[in-house]
Formats: sequence, structure tokens, C-alpha cells
Amino acid sequence: MAECVHLLPRRWFLLSSLLLVAAAAAAAPVVHGYGGLTVGFYEKSCPEAEAIVRKVVAAAVHDDPTTTAPLLRLHFHDCFVRGCDGSVLINSTKKNTAEKDAKPNHTLDAFDVIDAIKEKLESKCPRTVSCADILAIAARDAAVRQGQWSKDGNLYEVETGRRDGRVSSAKEAVTYLPDSFDGIRRLITRFASKGLSLKDLAVLSGAHALGNTHCPSIAKRLRNFTRHHNTDPTLDAAYASKLRRECRSERDNTTQLEMVPGSSTTFDATYYSLVAQRKGMFHSDEALLRNDLTRGLVYQYMSSQHSFLRDFGVSMVNMGRVAVLTGTHGEIRRTCSLVN
Repeated sequence: MAECVHLLPRRWFLLSSLLLVAAAAAAAPVVHGYGGLTVGFYEKSCPEAEAIVRKVVAAAVHDDPTTTAPLLRLHFHDCFVRGCDGSVLINSTKKNTAEKDAKPNHTLDAFDVIDAIKEKLESKCPRTVSCADILAIAARDAAVRQGQWSKDGNLYEVETGRRDGRVSSAKEAVTYLPDSFDGIRRLITRFASKGLSLKDLAVLSGAHALGNTHCPSIAKRLRNFTRHHNTDPTLDAAYASKLRRECRSERDNTTQLEMVPGSSTTFDATYYSLVAQRKGMFHSDEALLRNDLTRGLVYQYMSSQHSFLRDFGVSMVNMGRVAVLTGTHGEIRRTCSLVN
């Protein structure tokens, strides 16, 4: 997950068309099973599983509100490589460089939160709840909006029943993970390869409402973008100047840049307003304006937060179904960073 204002005259035409698309494509965020997954999979084997995840996530976010974005990113980065099998959590060995040590994953965080959850679950229900399911539930709980969607504040119900994979490859992570410099065609191809639609692409990009980045991740957009442009021409010029003042060195790993200035710990639709103004942090954010459907969704969500939050739940469920291991496939790891 996880980068033109001159098109504004087309906005209302696109929005009216999208109403028809949304009516046909949007499903209720509550789902009840797919390919061996089901809502409430642990109801009998570990009835407190989701409550334990929620409690640990809530405590972590209370201590550090910036924990929300890393938890969402872990699930996203897991699902795009070998499917949602927990392989992003596996440590490298002398014989294998794992996903977490691939360059696109060097900024991943919150592994300690997942480890804390797993420790409590192993104590309560040994070898029952998979690390892959922990990632899916924790991602949902990181984006919780208390009381807005159900009695316990869930944006959507998580299908569970995934099992953990035994293989983790840094090379595969480099190949399959979306890049912050991807254009719209490349993004469409990457998402389609996982069975995810244009709508899923636009909606899941909304996770950039949370979190921070650092200067090296946008250095190319600010300086030496191409031989013809020192600055990425798709980035608002005034915003680019502001970012250059904050990032005086492309190697500055200390300065934190909020993905949504002033709102980086609040999960809402503000991100889409920035994208429409060409102030998205990544080139891949601006890429959403380069396709009729994704551009129309940008304008729809910036004016209807309810639509975004509803559709986000649907797309997260869609992503959580990618190439899952269920039944007798895979394993239930005792420690998320180690294969049994």
C-alpha cells in the first residue's frame, strides 16, 4: 500500500458515471466466507482471539499513535508477495534473504506489536491462530473508528482461517511490491496480477492517509527527476518548494514528513483532497489522476468520507483473500518470525 487540477471541469460528469459504477460494484463490508476463509473462524477454537488482537493494538496505538500506518503496511506488503501468508514476518537465514530485508521493506515497522499479539495468543490458544490472520486483524484494528460502523467500532469484519507460508524471498518482494514511483499503468498491472481492481487500487491508496515518510523516499521527486525536469512536474510547484526546504539532503533519514500534514494519525478521506491538488507525497498518488475511474473516485471520496470508509472495508477484504493458504496447506507458526 503502499503515490490534475486542470481536469476539474470533468468532475461532475465523472461523479455521475461513478454513481452507476459504485451501485453495481460496491458490496456490504460485512462478508461471510471465501475460499476456506470465514468470519469468526476462531469462534470455537480461540473465542478471544480477535479481542486479544484488539487489546494489544489499542495499547500500542495509545502509546504511539504512529503505529497505525505500519500495521496497515505490514498486511499490504504481506499480501502482495506470495499472498496473505505471513511471509513478510519471517527472518532471513544464512541461506536465504527474506522479504523483510528487501529494499522496499526496509521501512516496515511494528513487528514488535505482532510479536506481542502472537505471544498472548500462544499462551491462550497454542498453535491455533496464524500469523497471517494476526496481520489481517491488526490491520483492521489499526484503522478502527470507534462506534462508527458497529457496536465495537469495526470498519469491516475480517475473514479468518489463513495459514502461514514457509517461504519468504527478498527477490520476490522487489518484483511484486508496488513502488512509490509507479505510474498508473504499472499500478494497474500490479494490482490486476493479484486479482484486485481499479477500484481496489484507488481505495487502498487511501491508506496513505496515515503515517509518515522520510526524505530519501521522495528525493527523486524533488531533485533530478529526469534529465528534463529537476522536479517531478506532477507535483504542485509550491508544495515541492516546501518539501525541498524540509529535505535539504536526500540522505536525511531523520526528518519526518507527514503523508497528510496535520492529520497523519487520523484515518479519513483527507488524502484524496491532497491528491486532487497534486500534493500527494508519492508519484504513485498522483498517478490516480491519470485514469478516468481512479480519478473519479478521488473526487468522490474527497467529498464523501462515508463512501471511502465503506469501500475501504470491501477492498481490504478483497486484498485479504489474495492467494491464501487454508485447510491443510501451510502451517500455524509458533513464532511469527520463524518457520516451525
